[in-house]
Amino acid sequence: MSTIEKAIEQMERPGSATPEADSAAGKAETPMENRAELRSSIQQAIEKFENQSSPPPIHAVNKAEPASPQNERAASSSSPNREQPRTVAAQETALAVSGREIKLDMLRLRASGMVTPDAARSQISEEFRMIKRPLLKNAFGQGAALVENGNLIMVTSAFPGEGKTFNSINLAMSIATEFDNTVLLIDADVARPAVTAYFNIETGPGLVDYLTGDHPDLSQLLIRTDIPKLTLLPAGRRHQHSTELLASENMRNLVRELSQRYSDRIIIFDSPPLLATTEASVLASLMGQIVVVVESEKTTQDALKEALSLLDANKSINLVLNKSRQPFGADYYGAYYGSYGQ
Repeated sequence: MSTIEKAIEQMERPGSATPEADSAAGKAETPMENRAELRSSIQQAIEKFENQSSPPPIHAVNKAEPASPQNERAASSSSPNREQPRTVAAQETALAVSGREIKLDMLRLRASGMVTPDAARSQISEEFRMIKRPLLKNAFGQGAALVENGNLIMVTSAFPGEGKTFNSINLAMSIATEFDNTVLLIDADVARPAVTAYFNIETGPGLVDYLTGDHPDLSQLLIRTDIPKLTLLPAGRRHQHSTELLASENMRNLVRELSQRYSDRIIIFDSPPLLATTEASVLASLMGQIVVVVESEKTTQDALKEALSLLDANKSINLVLNKSRQPFGADYYGAYYGSYGQ
């Protein structure tokens, strides 16, 4: 029962008027005919909202530029008691109406340097074909060594700004073009989520809300895209105990279910940076494969060594050199793939 329906039911009980109603009416009882009229008007408003031809704006693609991380942090730091344009009840109703489906703006994604399934063959798409191939082999037991939970891939970096989210999304988009695989991209950088900003969709409940139990139905949190084999799971709301949540039994159960339930699915986690937070090393312990993004001419050897020291050397650890301008073949610019450890 929705919040509005509960309010209507409470209103119809004798002597159950709210304090606000008492104040507005001078504490006089509301006549039954007025209650009936009020109920009718509220129901008409609900029907009008649910019958809207276009989905509510909470999960519609916004043509404006994506919010910057600074703006996102500023918005998240505002007082929780501050009145918001949409109530939680209205947001949940909007989610149900929209069905958690979005249409991606392919032109905007290509302009941002992203791999898209409808684009012509390009240098960036070829680079991510090179990157994804050994990861897919490891995911399905076709590599040189058996990788446990190989379909769980974490993408991280030493510090923020080195390109981990860019690589996470491009890797997911590239794998989604495979005939035999589906991809679930999870924004696990719960402190500074960026996946939804790249896709230019408004934030909503996600991973954190599932782990806290506020939204126990995971299927209602997943966002389907118009790329048939690509699904998103947003980070959700920020939480002061995010490290503990990622290390919780709920998280372990979720990872186990995602790894075993769908044999053809690749799950990519856009992780926090290793040296900026403790969440990344906690998350890494649950993964089968780890991709560490290294920014060319910026990430120092000492920083990379320190970041790698936080990972289990028995894991399948891979390095991607990002933003490299060194020539590779006829015309190379972008990422270079290499392995570390196993």
